[in-house]
Amino acid sequence: MSVFFTADTHFGDHRTINIARRPFAETAAMDTALVDRWNAVVGPQDVVWHLGDVARRPADVAGLLARLNGTKHLLRGNNDPDATLAAPGWASVADYAEITLDDRRLVLCHYPFRSWNGQHRGAINLHGHSHGRLKPMLRQFDVGVDVEGHDYAPVGLDSLLAPRR
Repeated sequence: MSVFFTADTHFGDHRTINIARRPFAETAAMDTALVDRWNAVVGPQDVVWHLGDVARRPADVAGLLARLNGTKHLLRGNNDPDATLAAPGWASVADYAEITLDDRRLVLCHYPFRSWNGQHRGAINLHGHSHGRLKPMLRQFDVGVDVEGHDYAPVGLDSLLAPRR
């Protein structure tokens, strides 16, 4: 079992194609690519933390979750109404989480923090919301699909911590 992180998929949201400069002509192509790239890296036994902004239409969420591999946890984003949280297929739903993975303490939220619990003791903040537009901070990573190098797919902690070239 591997653990992955993602955010800001915005399934079905044509506005995101323009705002985030995604290389898709329309939402059907974007959604197909996002599902295919998710399932190419995430296996059925893996775990995915989705750090918010799942889809434009809450009615589509249950069907999307059924097509995506892994056990899926949601941390609510600003574009996730109650109906998205209530969709069947989430293992858990919250606004914030702190977990330990590979002996590393992770602070997870849709929003990036200026400071976070355990920041000066090595804790890592994983977030979405900014679509790769924020200047990086030490031990803080945007896990959104629009971040350069994420290839519109969930990412593992090792990938995030690898030295950048």
